[in-house]
Amino acid sequence: MKFLTTKWILPVLLSLVTIPRLHAQNLSTNAPDQRDAVPATIHPLKATGIENFYQLSGKIFSGSSPEGDAAFADLQARGIKTIITVDGAKPDVEAARRHGIRYVHLPFGYDGVPTNQAIRLVKAAETLPGPIFVHCHHGLHRGPAGAAVICMGMEGWTPEEAVSWLRLAGTATNYPGLYKTVGAFHPPSAEALKAVPEDFPETSPVPPLADIMVQIDERFDHLKLIKKAGYHPPASNPDLDPAHEALLLDELFKELARSPIAEKRGADFQGKLARAEQEASELHASLMLVPTADLKADASFQRLNDTCAACHKAHRN
Repeated sequence: MKFLTTKWILPVLLSLVTIPRLHAQNLSTNAPDQRDAVPATIHPLKATGIENFYQLSGKIFSGSSPEGDAAFADLQARGIKTIITVDGAKPDVEAARRHGIRYVHLPFGYDGVPTNQAIRLVKAAETLPGPIFVHCHHGLHRGPAGAAVICMGMEGWTPEEAVSWLRLAGTATNYPGLYKTVGAFHPPSAEALKAVPEDFPETSPVPPLADIMVQIDERFDHLKLIKKAGYHPPASNPDLDPAHEALLLDELFKELARSPIAEKRGADFQGKLARAEQEASELHASLMLVPTADLKADASFQRLNDTCAACHKAHRN
């Protein structure tokens, strides 16, 4: 039997040290691995047209956006009376109505659940007819976070149980804001809930394009600082995580592409938006590499910059 020499040991050790950032990015200090704390009331379900479908308690369900009449029929058969969507896209209110289900639209972003919206979610779940189905687009990230704060407010879940649920649902830890706001959420007092109006909207207004572009421009400005710092957190903004900023920009483009704004703007706008989303996704992938592939990131950043400039020139007004 031959033993490994230092000629072979050194490369093996180096390969273990240079673990890709993709793996490291999935280890969040805000989201410790607490799968053992998953509430016993949670169990997976199967339904046509609904992904990542779970029952969390006697009253609360979670999953993806219902696709097709069969999905709404399944929810109706399970006794669902109210659907709460936290996704940015306009919900299919008419399909829900055909099955005797009410829709409520309380959206938030991938950077976390705002406290005021979390309280509205708890109030809606407490006062509207149940059982209640909570969803986002794919049922992986924002939907589970919204369902988590509802269960903390209604079912007495602890922060550990809520974070464990996010991990079970597949909520990516490179959305640290979702983990952070869920872990830090405190159930609202009776006084705080009483102050929340009960006029929950079936559809929330889509922010105008100008407001969405402000958010996109802010992320892009952050990425410019990151690029200048060699694709590392800039000294002036050490809290900026390069890959996270690119991911949030990617999600903004995705959300805009699914909104009525894109549909009204026509094929040219939609095509440029699709290219921007693809380039933001490629930039995110580049920034996940170890060591950071500066040349690849530079190329992705430049393509994204050129696409945004072309879109602004053609559609800014």
